[in-house]
Amino acid sequence: MSRLIIGASIGNCVHVAGIINFLKMAEEKGYKTKFLGPAVSIKYLLSAVQESAPYMVAVSYRLTPMTGYNLIKGLKAGIKERGLENPKYIFGGTLPVAEKAKEVGLFDKVFTGKETRAEIYAYLEGKDYNNAQDYKNDSLFERMNFNKPFPLLRHHFGLPKLEETITGIKIIAKSKVLDIISLGPDQNAQESFFRPHCMDESEKGAGGVPIRKKEDLFRIHDAAQCGNYPLMRCYSGTRDTFKMASMLLETINNAWCAVPLSWYNKLDGRGPRSLLESIKENQKLMYWHAKRNIPVEVNEAHHWSLRDAHDTIAVVMAFLAAYNAKKLGVQDYISQYMFNNPATTSINMDIAKMLAKKELIEELQDNNFNVYTQVRAGLASFPPDLDEAKGQLALSTFTGMALNPDIVHVVAYSEADHAATAEDVISSCRIARQIIKKCLDNYPEIVADKEIQKRKKELIEEAKVILATLDNFSDKEDIDSWIDPLTLSRAIKSGLIDAPHLKSNSEGAGILKTRMINGACYAYDYGEDKIIKEKERIAQLGV
Repeated sequence: MSRLIIGASIGNCVHVAGIINFLKMAEEKGYKTKFLGPAVSIKYLLSAVQESAPYMVAVSYRLTPMTGYNLIKGLKAGIKERGLENPKYIFGGTLPVAEKAKEVGLFDKVFTGKETRAEIYAYLEGKDYNNAQDYKNDSLFERMNFNKPFPLLRHHFGLPKLEETITGIKIIAKSKVLDIISLGPDQNAQESFFRPHCMDESEKGAGGVPIRKKEDLFRIHDAAQCGNYPLMRCYSGTRDTFKMASMLLETINNAWCAVPLSWYNKLDGRGPRSLLESIKENQKLMYWHAKRNIPVEVNEAHHWSLRDAHDTIAVVMAFLAAYNAKKLGVQDYISQYMFNNPATTSINMDIAKMLAKKELIEELQDNNFNVYTQVRAGLASFPPDLDEAKGQLALSTFTGMALNPDIVHVVAYSEADHAATAEDVISSCRIARQIIKKCLDNYPEIVADKEIQKRKKELIEEAKVILATLDNFSDKEDIDSWIDPLTLSRAIKSGLIDAPHLKSNSEGAGILKTRMINGACYAYDYGEDKIIKEKERIAQLGV
């Protein structure tokens, strides 16, 4: 069978961007394509079809609906007259024209411009996007490959009421704009799901959906079984973590595990565990998922930047998170890069910091350790004005595309004003999708900027100074200080790994002082009014 697709804008329509984009996507799926041009006459189009005997003919018209209707009726008559019914005929145009095109009864498929890339790819592969058996896919990586080169979209969702959350998930799934729903439980559920007597129900719904029994999670998962069947995942609990992991796998088929290395304890007030205890338990949780071949994401580096740690520490902790995952047997690692953190970070310095993290992390890759890039915007960067926030979402998405991500974690533009509703999630995803589509066409070589490369190199060099110093906190010479829980906890308590917001924290030092300079965050000596390099800072600590 011929794999040729002929495309043309017919009549006096000169708009070709949509049909050219469709033909490019067809080429990605192995088709040969031939574009006849804009404003093509029906006679010329049919002669080309007769000559080439294509598998498919893509017709576009984006002007007046009734004019388009009459043109398409003429096309149908010409097809019948010449006996050219064999190819599939498809149509693309604006929604009003598309509705008139459907009335003619010629086209196998009518596109309105609202379809996702996944829906278009599904059609090109001969699949029914609305058929669960054709589209439904519980594998993260099969879904990722299906969507390429478009990254998967992930969004956080969890409203203060269970029924509203379930209804919202159905709405989101039916919109087909989101690939992964990250369920956000309330703090009570994260910390005390298996200890209901410890819950303070006056704080029910604080920070997410109040999940109180296993059946709630089954209902939530069932709600997503429509539309484009988005995958589901959920953050790890802050206590009884193995029970939580097992339950999430059983109920929502957790797409991947998200766990910190040194957080969710007394250090951040999100749980009762000590720092040392939580590092040990978090490592065991990585191992637990690794044994089951479940991908792992370690939420670590951005927690330090959220507390105003300087950029070097963020790079160090991003690397250590990945290193620990690898050493604990994780095969598929989701590396998250949170931009705009601290919020006043400039675009070029943000990219430089992320490139430094990415370079160190991807050096760990081998046949047994695969790294996938996930980018997201920082919450603190969103202004309360919703129109301005939409602009920030677009900017953050554009910036994140510099890393060529596999997953884009979309953050709702509403975050600074209210928890995202289903409508907010859908709208935010559509904004992000448009930015991503344009970036995939021809993204500028931002990463080659001299200032970005200079800062990236500086951060990698400074990070290696801290990494080398970790050996000073080990009791034994033959121990791997980069994964030893006691070494890591000592490094944090001593101030080697530190953040200003940890002042007076029983599990951290809080002696580090930092300052934003030209869009980057540095360790700073306010007495001497200067930036401190890592060797000098470490010498001052006496370690």
